[in-house]
Amino acid sequence: MNMRKITSMTMLVSLVLLFLNSIILYVVPEGRIAYWADWHFWGLTKTQWTEQHVTVGFLFLLAGLLHIYYNWGAVKSYMKNKVKELRIFTPSFNIALLVTVIVAVGTYFHVPPMSTVLELGAHFKESGAETYGEPPYGHAELSSLKMFSQKERIDLDKALALMKEAGLQVEGANQTLIAIAKANRLTPQQLYGIIKPAKTEVEEVAKAAGSSFPDEPKPGFGRKTLEEACVELKIDYATVSKGLQAKGLKVEAGKTIHEIAEASGKEPMEIFEDIRAVVLAE
Repeated sequence: MNMRKITSMTMLVSLVLLFLNSIILYVVPEGRIAYWADWHFWGLTKTQWTEQHVTVGFLFLLAGLLHIYYNWGAVKSYMKNKVKELRIFTPSFNIALLVTVIVAVGTYFHVPPMSTVLELGAHFKESGAETYGEPPYGHAELSSLKMFSQKERIDLDKALALMKEAGLQVEGANQTLIAIAKANRLTPQQLYGIIKPAKTEVEEVAKAAGSSFPDEPKPGFGRKTLEEACVELKIDYATVSKGLQAKGLKVEAGKTIHEIAEASGKEPMEIFEDIRAVVLAE
């Protein structure tokens, strides 16, 4: 066996798989959404695609190190100047280093075209959220039916009755949503759609009384602009903007919550709490 050839072919094949994995992970919905909607592609879940990316990445790294070892003579020749003296900082190396630094620094400061790549990825993630829907809270699918019902103000008995009417098999209230969903060939999202009518009237009464401002933001809050957040929370942007500025925050139209937080030396969750304080006049 020719190890040099095997190494080169391993690099090629693993590179192709890495490229495929990277594209899929670039467009896949956020984890909370993928798990909630039981997202699959070619039979694999988001977790399985991530695991493939990690292991194949290590294979590519190992093959790359072997490739350098078997081709060390060629590598050394690339690092020699015109008089055949070994130099690390040759023109070729300097250009490669400069390109890498530009990409790394440009990514940190969100400079185009690096920022464009990141924004496009965020667009795919947001499209996934619109297509599959947001879970009520992170990893809701791992909650037991009992816990989920308590958190979402769902009448447990009514929920069980609705599932029975739909012909679903349920072992009991301590069974997790993901387990119930898989046992009945559904996604947690579809299961929630079945039991959602069992929501109690407490939440509706609270909304009617104007006291339904959430205690925590929905997932993806930091990526939204203040205007979008106000629309989602059904509050007046002008009032909130003025109130936040009165608290010393740097608010600019079109800026995301994350950008406002960063400019004000805060975290997005702190901005949410400030918005809540303004709305509830705390």
